[in-house]
Amino acid sequence: MNKTYVIGHVNPDTDSIAAAMGYAWLLQERDGADVQAARAGSINPQTTWVLKTLGLDSPPLLNDASPRFEAVMRRLDSALPDRPLRDAWAIANRTWGVAPIVNEDGKPFGLVTGTSLFGYLSHVVGNHPRRQEMKLAEILETPCRDACDSNVPRFHAGERIRDCLTRILRSEGDDFLVVDDKGYYVGVCRQRDALNPPRLKLILVDHNEPGQALGALEEAELLEILDHHRLGNASTHIPIRFTVDIVGSTSTLVSERIEEAGLSAPPAMAGLLLAGCLSDTLILTSPTTTDRDRTAAERLGRWASVKGSPLEELTVRSFGEQVLRAGSGLAAREAQEVVSSDLKHYEAGGYRFAISQVEVTDLLQLDEHRQDLFDALQDLRDRNGLDFSMLMVTDVVSGSSRFLLTNEPPELHDLPYSLLPDGSRLAEGVVSRKKQLLPVVLGLLES
Repeated sequence: MNKTYVIGHVNPDTDSIAAAMGYAWLLQERDGADVQAARAGSINPQTTWVLKTLGLDSPPLLNDASPRFEAVMRRLDSALPDRPLRDAWAIANRTWGVAPIVNEDGKPFGLVTGTSLFGYLSHVVGNHPRRQEMKLAEILETPCRDACDSNVPRFHAGERIRDCLTRILRSEGDDFLVVDDKGYYVGVCRQRDALNPPRLKLILVDHNEPGQALGALEEAELLEILDHHRLGNASTHIPIRFTVDIVGSTSTLVSERIEEAGLSAPPAMAGLLLAGCLSDTLILTSPTTTDRDRTAAERLGRWASVKGSPLEELTVRSFGEQVLRAGSGLAAREAQEVVSSDLKHYEAGGYRFAISQVEVTDLLQLDEHRQDLFDALQDLRDRNGLDFSMLMVTDVVSGSSRFLLTNEPPELHDLPYSLLPDGSRLAEGVVSRKKQLLPVVLGLLES
């Protein structure tokens, strides 16, 4: 639990994954910190292509920050049920007075505890004078199974502790067995540790709103936020390092910190950060692009294109075009995947809503898939209990977008985008959800 996880938002895009991996690398390299990148959702096709091209592994999935039993268990030595009780006695003397008894197949039989041992002695000795003269050595020769409590509660290592609190509190014992998904022994935990588990340490990148973060964020210890979006951050118990800057991508911020440390990212990591920057800024053409993004792209391109690297023969522009092509298109993806892969939730004016975005190379692609996408958008709204949902289909070639909108509230009838005969809206020159579309939507809902 001393490890710190750097993680982006749910439904991660390339910038979110790149920033998490790049910042984790920097903290390891600069500070020698025990840091690991993680992801809060499935990798989208564009990011999958980038990682494969650069020969990088996807970061592990971290669904939520709620502590699991694996965080509070100890893998204690164990004894076989038929072994002499002295084996369990020896283990208990080295632990806190408990000894796991595990079958030969690796599945737990039970626990020898002070309570179970006293119960066994009461049963064997009882009130019989002759039995009271038994020597301890004789008792220790009996099988472990005879002095074992086989009714000890068992919890799965990956199970959330908070989901089992009632069962923990109702249990008469103070110690529990922890097993894996197949029921094999992995450790023992104490009640007091389960009721006061260590908090997961997190650094958030590319987002600061709880609604876009992994689940149970309130149960984690939040250390830092590095982002380039609007403020919507969660409260914290202690001061944290908080950076929200006006740039086109979080990868830009990470690259600047790498340079400030006097370091250069390895070619593959630099290529990943470059992909994050070019993806979020549409190859530096988005209105969110700043001079800092252009400088970062030049810097990352220089680091990434050294001889022998995967990007050796590519320019920043040509690599960016490949990145955008890898994430564009509707025909090869299910409608549910399209509306869910780059999705962000918001609240404003008493409404709860979500805006998805997908990139294409020709807005005419929408005509063929419009009804399927609309149905998927409605299903997304219903499943998430939203008031309405929107899909932004962005043509990365022409620099324009079309919108599909379900359950349009009256306030959005005044959207300044042309209403087409099929019910979609055309927004010439609009490519940024963050800087162009969202401010308009929020302005209408909150007016």
